[in-house]
Amino acid sequence: MRHGTWEPSPADRWEDAFLAGNGSHGALVLGDPENDRVIVTHHTLVRPNNPPADTAPPPLAPLLPALQDALLAGDTTAAERFTDGRPLRWVRPFHPGFQTRVRRPPGTPGPTVHRSVDFTTGVVAGECGDRRSEVFVSRADDVLVQYVTAPGPVVEVDLDHRLPGVPAALEAGRGVATACRETVLTLRARYPDSPLGYTGLTLLLTDTGRTTVTASGVRVEGAGALLLLTRVRRHAGDFDTARETEDLRALAGGAWPDAGVGVHSGAGSAAGSDAGAGVGSRAGSAAGARSGAGAAGRDLSAVHAGLLDRHTTRHAAAYGRAALDLGADEAERALPGSVLLRRPDSPALLERLFAAGRYHLLSSSGTHPPRLTGLWTGDWDTAWSGAFTTNANLNLQTASATALDLPEVTEAHARLVHGQLADWRDNARAIFGVRGILAPSHTDGVSGHTYHFSREYPLHLWTAGADWLLKPLLDHDETNGVDDPRTSLALAELAAFYEDFLTRTGPDGRLAVVPSYSPENRPRGGSWGAVNATMDIAAARHALHTAAERAPARDATRLRALAARLPDYRVNEEGALAEWAWPGLGDRYDHRHLSHLYPVWPLDEINPYDTPGLADAARRALALRGSENDSAHGHLHHGLVAARLGDAARTGEALDRVLTGDYFHDSLMSAHYPARDVYNADAAHALPALLVEALVQSTPARLVLLPAPPARYPRGRLTGVRTRFGARVDLTWAPGAYRAVLRPDRDAEVDLRSPAGATRLVLRAGERQTVGSRGGTAGEEDRSCPVRSGRA
Repeated sequence: MRHGTWEPSPADRWEDAFLAGNGSHGALVLGDPENDRVIVTHHTLVRPNNPPADTAPPPLAPLLPALQDALLAGDTTAAERFTDGRPLRWVRPFHPGFQTRVRRPPGTPGPTVHRSVDFTTGVVAGECGDRRSEVFVSRADDVLVQYVTAPGPVVEVDLDHRLPGVPAALEAGRGVATACRETVLTLRARYPDSPLGYTGLTLLLTDTGRTTVTASGVRVEGAGALLLLTRVRRHAGDFDTARETEDLRALAGGAWPDAGVGVHSGAGSAAGSDAGAGVGSRAGSAAGARSGAGAAGRDLSAVHAGLLDRHTTRHAAAYGRAALDLGADEAERALPGSVLLRRPDSPALLERLFAAGRYHLLSSSGTHPPRLTGLWTGDWDTAWSGAFTTNANLNLQTASATALDLPEVTEAHARLVHGQLADWRDNARAIFGVRGILAPSHTDGVSGHTYHFSREYPLHLWTAGADWLLKPLLDHDETNGVDDPRTSLALAELAAFYEDFLTRTGPDGRLAVVPSYSPENRPRGGSWGAVNATMDIAAARHALHTAAERAPARDATRLRALAARLPDYRVNEEGALAEWAWPGLGDRYDHRHLSHLYPVWPLDEINPYDTPGLADAARRALALRGSENDSAHGHLHHGLVAARLGDAARTGEALDRVLTGDYFHDSLMSAHYPARDVYNADAAHALPALLVEALVQSTPARLVLLPAPPARYPRGRLTGVRTRFGARVDLTWAPGAYRAVLRPDRDAEVDLRSPAGATRLVLRAGERQTVGSRGGTAGEEDRSCPVRSGRA
């Protein structure tokens, strides 16, 4: 199976749980029929951890002139004193909400378990004998849906917040309310020392049988099916559970009619500390009261089908826009994911990881783009706060969104950017005393203030972040041929930042970027805060030129003139593109970040076609770069740069390191380090981007086919790629042959680079063109001439 995965046993660890999500709510489904647990997450669930005064950007602007003087005069450690003295403050950590549990009595093991996830529908299913459980998170109705058929003679259902790492001081209470043969389970939690908290709510419907209240939830006897509709909301103060309940009832078709058999509203005291949380359970009679029984059934299957249909209409359309087929062996395609992961040479593994990467990226993008952990975690102690790190991780994860036709991801990214611009303005004013915007390197998704920094990680000095975060929005605009006015305004503000900030010059009379920082490295002969980091120069040049393209003529002239005064890149004594273009600052090569190759990827400013000399220097820099601690994002970043430079061998090596490094859990979600150490979405989400870059690259004026195809995969088909000049591309390749079908939605003239050489390609909106090689067989219709056109 290319568009899904499966396992023959439940997940023993939450990291191996199959995943579902709609970009707001997330679900981790472990698939144990005896204790059917679904961990519920939400992008907004971040724990307060600092008082507001500690989350403001540092007011350092009055100190900036002295810092610049010192750095330009050769005081290489001056930036270490550019601080307001605060200790390192982590942003608010992302955490799980709770788990829903559908438990059978102990001692009733069933037959072999089969659990699976269908990427085309977003349904996670578990089967054991007659019992089947299906979970999906609706994109249409923003609700987590679980449908269980043949649950067993007796099951107990409850909500449980007691997940690994839960704070001992978290105040939590559970409640149960029953009426009209339905049950509402609530779990309310309040963070320690905060008015903030969250409420989870599940509407449980049964088709037949008897429901009684227990100390922690309900006991259901004789049901043929269960339907659970679940949401979680973060809030301050009280929460209107009645209104949320009515919303869920409406999704189920309204309140269920009483079958006329003795019914009592019922709930016992909730387990936990309801009184301490101030959220006592909605109780009727004592625990154990009967809430519903009778022979009359109700058609839960129809409700489930309606919810699923509304969801799949949106999810399937998005997921199905692009696909990769490497012609893998069907027997290998049928293997469980855990078995395939032990076959790193198998094309079936790469097919499945490509599909899983697109599925997980789509599923974690909505309210926000994906976090370091996507949309999922089963532990309150998430590494690096489970936040958004914008100096490589978020950028790599979303790198395929435009080319692989997932505007849902780009829209989520835009929500994060535009929702934080006010905070970015505060950063620029407080830290540097200038107009415009300054993006943080680390954010929880709520605050865009820069307050996470230290001596070793002076992230407040980094000025390139806004440009990198705006780059996907620019690519989206180019692909669609329409400029988003919000992006244009943000570009204008970024240009204003550089106009105010770039006021100092070096000995050569060129502008000096000071202070400057190359994430997360430091130079030989200098300290972390320095002058003229290559990434900062590239970002400033790109931002000014791009802003000029959308600015009135007078402003455009001024911005281009400022960009022309920026320093050139430096090639060091080893022939490599240097990480700092400043005398006396040497390179430290063994590092996981490749920030100085930003002008190669994602900018395409340095490339083999227009700047061959600098491209050679970039290749040398890449060859010298080590992998430090083998972070997955470092290998993938390496591969992306190699692909842009047309280095197929190095691209393949980077891919091999990820496939052979034991980075993937059975869920096909990835880890940050080898041996599945630290749950992290970088590898899972960035892998599709690497494959696209190896096979199809585009700019507004160029199309490159097969620039760096990994030798291990000599044939295949990649469909649905979108280009930045407005055409969709389906590419088929085989030894000695290739064929690309282009379907443009607007006129364009582009420079075509392919294994056959260079040529000019003229495209007309609505007219399909096929380009390919004369020899070999790259798929049907490969009898074409090198260029052929026809009506789409």
